[in-house]
Amino acid sequence: MMIDTHVHIYPPELVCDQELISRREPHFDLLTHNSVHKWGTAEDLIAAMDATGVEQSWVFGFAFRDPALCALCNDYVIAAVRRWPDRLKGFAVVNPGRRGFAAEMERCAAAGLTGVGELFPQGQGFDLDDRRQTWRLTAACADLNMPLCVHTAEPVGHDYAGKGNVGPKEAAQFCLDHPETVVIFAHFGGGLWLYETMPEMRMYLRNAWYDTAAWPYLYGAFVMAAAKAAGVLPKMLHGTDWPILDRRRYEKRLSSCGLDDTELAALTGGNALSLLARMGR
Repeated sequence: MMIDTHVHIYPPELVCDQELISRREPHFDLLTHNSVHKWGTAEDLIAAMDATGVEQSWVFGFAFRDPALCALCNDYVIAAVRRWPDRLKGFAVVNPGRRGFAAEMERCAAAGLTGVGELFPQGQGFDLDDRRQTWRLTAACADLNMPLCVHTAEPVGHDYAGKGNVGPKEAAQFCLDHPETVVIFAHFGGGLWLYETMPEMRMYLRNAWYDTAAWPYLYGAFVMAAAKAAGVLPKMLHGTDWPILDRRRYEKRLSSCGLDDTELAALTGGNALSLLARMGR
């Protein structure tokens, strides 16, 4: 089963009001005013899935600072999941630094959403490595049995819009602070998976998973062979960052990454199913 675990869909209102929203949401402004950004609706996504053989997508909106804009995205995701329940699993965007986020998570869980994210710590103004700012978020995830997806990026290499300053150090501290939280670190966790070759970090990161969103922009194909050698291949989740990238851009990476058919099947779907089964979903 082909599963894409990192997909953004956008309500039409965000496209129409982009300039107005950008004036009060700097991170949204940064990520939507650059050469690689693309808009995509739920209908666009289903058409793309049909064209590229993706059977299921994990979808979310944009993680704003403003809770009302987060709720707008969540309403759109809820409607999309209800329309295509066999094709989509929805994640809720919230700002854990604002009052009422736990109630919004409860609302979304009751409406059938599966997880929380993709959250942007720097863009939303909270510190991932400060337990005083994250314990309420992780407590709500535990109460609702929802995995958490967080944006991370590599601390070295080329710069790009939205890269941010949250990398493996901050992500590792989050896992140390919240070992009970099932967390998906987007964009290969900024390289955090490499530290699982250290015995103590393998234990500390036992609840960490990593998605491959934006892989063609970040790493060569051989990164997956390295992940296999590090013993973390079962924790890697195929994610594209659609609509910026789609399944076609990943075909060359997947065909030359050094994995056999069984390993490719796990990477592109089996691991995601294992995560859901682990959580009883």
